[in-house]
Amino acid sequence: MMKYDVVVIGAGVVGALISRELSKKNIRTALLERCNDVAMGTTKANSAIVHGGFDAQTGTLKAKLNVRGTELMPKLCEALSVPYRNNGSLVLAFSDEEMEHVKTLYDRGVANGVPRLSILNAEEVKALEPHVSDEVKGALLSASAGIVCPYELTIAATENAVTNGVEFIRNCEVTAIAQKADAFVLETSQGEIEATYVINAAGIHSDDIARMIGDESIELVARKGEYYLLDKSFGYMADHTLFQCPNAMGKGVLVTPTVDGNLLIGPSALDVENKEDVDTTPAGLDFILAKAKKTVPTLNIRGAITSFAGMRAHPVTDDFIIGFSEKNDHFLNVAGIESPGLSAAPAIAEMVANLLTQKAELSEKESYTEKREAPVRFRHMTKKQREALIEKNKAYGRIICRCETITEGEILDAIHAPAGARDVDGVKRRTRAGMGRCQGGFCGSKVVEILARELHVPMNEITKFGGDSKILFDKTK
Repeated sequence: MMKYDVVVIGAGVVGALISRELSKKNIRTALLERCNDVAMGTTKANSAIVHGGFDAQTGTLKAKLNVRGTELMPKLCEALSVPYRNNGSLVLAFSDEEMEHVKTLYDRGVANGVPRLSILNAEEVKALEPHVSDEVKGALLSASAGIVCPYELTIAATENAVTNGVEFIRNCEVTAIAQKADAFVLETSQGEIEATYVINAAGIHSDDIARMIGDESIELVARKGEYYLLDKSFGYMADHTLFQCPNAMGKGVLVTPTVDGNLLIGPSALDVENKEDVDTTPAGLDFILAKAKKTVPTLNIRGAITSFAGMRAHPVTDDFIIGFSEKNDHFLNVAGIESPGLSAAPAIAEMVANLLTQKAELSEKESYTEKREAPVRFRHMTKKQREALIEKNKAYGRIICRCETITEGEILDAIHAPAGARDVDGVKRRTRAGMGRCQGGFCGSKVVEILARELHVPMNEITKFGGDSKILFDKTK
């Protein structure tokens, strides 16, 4: 039986950052993920926004941890070599009534401690964002807001955690939890695992995990959101993250640049029964396009290179659920982490590590590697830098993905990194191979070939995202 001091269930951005914080301690920690890779749930399909913190109700965990997380994010991304951009956000008003709501958000932001807030008139908005509708009346500017790639942050945090001693166990679904006098025994698809403490960061399934120890306190609603991603040639349409006034279902449909230069629009918000329902629908995509055109009327869906949907865990309490379970004070719930969950994730990890340190009297490691070495990004290099790199390793001279200028060397790095890629989507998230205009039409087969070679498995064993998602089939069998 595998034995650990702490087991973290769920390798989304929250679980990964918690594991990284715990890797600073003198304990044995494991990060369990039911899928074939990290960032396979809510983390891989969200708006990628680092919110200012003015939307959440004052005094809630959402408000406190959003503001703190946004403060921590730039230095965290620098340490992990993850792209971060402080582009700021605008909450747009299209009527006098919405301008009153903008003022309410401003006052709430001030109460929450959000820095660099201001209210703009229509002329000031148009000066910043000329493609915004002429119907705009004004906006709330949150200059501290930013954008980050959520799955890249998760990958980097996991790599850093593993480098510092955390064990990452993929394809490890927890099916039952037994409670002993001084430990838990987790029944998993990888066998039994024993842990003194369990941290439940299982996202949309955190209520299911809690019920395994008899904790019925977590009530979640599965809320689906659909998105369009537009080609980089449309990225000029927004510099800031552009919100409309929020409603009861969330922050509404936004138009935002990504750190990679694309334009993202969405999400919709639909409560569903099936937690695995991440299919896009004509109705959902039509809805977000119509809403987005209220913000930027000249949006043209011919620029869309893909669409996708994500699932978020909406707590009926409308606030994050973070704390030790009343059923067992060695079981720590981190549940209901919906927006602004990405923004708050660094602060959530800090809070959880502090709670566990106080409870278990954890000590600090003498040696800890805070920084993650920056991965090679061939597309961002100068000609001279490229030539020097190719001189050292010829694999960087072979372009695999023409749309994004991704080399074989970068794909090899992604496969052989700590907690590295094991499937085509894993390579895609780590390198952007297949994220361009052709969406892997040209490079996909070569990525399969490289994965099979490096993992020493037949090509028909390579999957798109784990499980039964095999790309090739042997018709002779």
